[in-house]
Amino acid sequence: MKTKHYKISPLFARRQDIPTSFVAIELRETARALYVYGHGEIDPHGSCCRCGRTLTHPGSILLGIGPECIGDWSARDVRMENPSQADKDYLKSLIREKIVDCWIPKSIIKREEAVGEIITAPEKHKMLNGKVRQKTARGKQAKKWKEDKIALTFPYEEETLHNVRKLPERKWHSDGKYWTCLISKDAINSLVKWGFKLDADLELIHSMGDIDIEGVESVQVPGFKKELYAFQEKGVGFLEAKDGRGLLGDEMGLGKTIQALAYLQLHPDKAPIIIVCPSSLKLNWAREIKDCLSDDRQVEILSGTKPHDIFCLDILIINYDILQYWMTCLKDLNPKVIITDEAHYYKSNTAKRTKAVKRLAKGVPHFIALTGTPIINRPIEIYNAVNIIEPTVFPSYWEFAKKYCGAKHNGFGWDFSGATNTGELHEKLAKSIMIRRKKSEVLKDLPDKVKSFIPFELDNWKEYVSAEVNFKQYITNVKGEKAAEKASNAEILVQIEVLKQIAIKGKMKAVIEWIENFIDIEGKLVVFAIHKEVINTLMAKFGDIAVKIDGSVNNIQRDKNVRRFQEDDKIRLFVGNIQAAGIGLTLTASSNVAFIELPWAPGLLVQAEDRVHRIGQVESVNIYFLLAQKTIDEKIAMMLDNKTKVLDAVLDGKVTEQDSLLTEIMNKYLLN
Repeated sequence: MKTKHYKISPLFARRQDIPTSFVAIELRETARALYVYGHGEIDPHGSCCRCGRTLTHPGSILLGIGPECIGDWSARDVRMENPSQADKDYLKSLIREKIVDCWIPKSIIKREEAVGEIITAPEKHKMLNGKVRQKTARGKQAKKWKEDKIALTFPYEEETLHNVRKLPERKWHSDGKYWTCLISKDAINSLVKWGFKLDADLELIHSMGDIDIEGVESVQVPGFKKELYAFQEKGVGFLEAKDGRGLLGDEMGLGKTIQALAYLQLHPDKAPIIIVCPSSLKLNWAREIKDCLSDDRQVEILSGTKPHDIFCLDILIINYDILQYWMTCLKDLNPKVIITDEAHYYKSNTAKRTKAVKRLAKGVPHFIALTGTPIINRPIEIYNAVNIIEPTVFPSYWEFAKKYCGAKHNGFGWDFSGATNTGELHEKLAKSIMIRRKKSEVLKDLPDKVKSFIPFELDNWKEYVSAEVNFKQYITNVKGEKAAEKASNAEILVQIEVLKQIAIKGKMKAVIEWIENFIDIEGKLVVFAIHKEVINTLMAKFGDIAVKIDGSVNNIQRDKNVRRFQEDDKIRLFVGNIQAAGIGLTLTASSNVAFIELPWAPGLLVQAEDRVHRIGQVESVNIYFLLAQKTIDEKIAMMLDNKTKVLDAVLDGKVTEQDSLLTEIMNKYLLN
């Protein structure tokens, strides 16, 4: 048997109490795991053999272990500066005394290299000795059966029989004289406790154990174009520890998209990648990929229900509503990673989108689900995502619904909209597949304001392009300083207003979908607009759960609407005119602001943002600019976001003149 040097995941090593660096021989192999026998060894590549971190101190590199870890393994003080040969020999002997004798998943192997050392397993080792297998075969045996079942055989014993009958969905097979139950971590743990011998597949599941979020190491991402906050690096570390199969459940605004993309940055070889999301978020994913990933990956956004040949083999973005129509094409690509955004979108087992996601995910090695939904409030919405990521956590939909969703029969059918045993549910998810942080938990890492630009496609693109051509012609006619002076600001504003109104009309359907999804997850949102038509459209859609303040609202009603938004949980949307509601109000019941239309003056923008970012606001404020892609929306937003001008307007008392912004817009169109 060949001896190899292995470097494995620190999290798995810690759970098994083995080194991260060791030499070993392979005694058994399955499709997903190796049984290895060997001992600890200093990593020649310079990482700590206990915790796996890269060593930087010269003394640590010589010893093969970091200063923080020496105390855990060493019985005496060892000098890090100029360690003696006796110190080196002592630590090397301690490391080599660490025996590795277990199953390891192939997914946690970071590196393996052939070495010349000869290792021999004991003659009577359980993986080599046939007599041992024959002896245990007559005892309590648990073997993987079919894809999702455990087959159980055991000599008759009343206590064992009683225990087996307690397993969820257990069944007696009289023809073969054996029992079966669903594969789950709970069932496997119980079987071990009752003295059952597990086969290799079940042993692998058992060896993975629970994950300790506190023990997950943060991961830095070389080449990533955006700076990650500390908690985001922890999230990437979680995905690494779970080999790209996990649920990112952070609250909205904490950068779940960024963390998923950081994982992709670490693994450029894992392709093709399919990102499934609501239609309103497709462009945002494409923008974030461009802004974050340093390598030049191809990105294709799929649209429509008539599939065509796909030549992009890097990253594909598709929305849930059309996924079923593209299934054959996507499966033929043999994807390596699937990311599903807003995972509650496939909560219904009977929905076509759910069936499509399940079919797409089958056989794909890496599956990352993103959701900001407070899972403990609506557990049923996340069941399918959990079951796809790791079926052994909750294998039975019915058992999950009974235990965690307050299942009750209402006379017409079963209602699973409740929430029960939420503490236990959260603990199980956190120990297996989920990482979830709230804003309040990571506030120290966040800036006071986090700004995001959310792009939308126009559904009236031809109309907009035609109007833009007319505007460019108008600009060309008045170009030049003298000619421009002849054209009044009023005339220019009229021309620009035409473009803005067409853009608003074309993005409104997508904006409403984005708002619906946001308040369904986050609870409350403050939205600012300018025109009465836009405000009225929103109120017509969200009237029962919304209040507004614009020029038509008197002072008494104005105060009443603010109090309702601040105090009434049923009122989830505040719709305000930027000028009428942009000053003098306190709207700290929400920490989220969205702009559908933008003012000309940067000062007005900042004042509107500060309705939420006021004394009494204990959270970081998320500010979203809902923009029509490749339109005047983006041009105005980029200019308003110019840091110098905003600081001038707010800090130094200087006001950016409207004339200068108009001139900039004219110049942008002339240059284009």
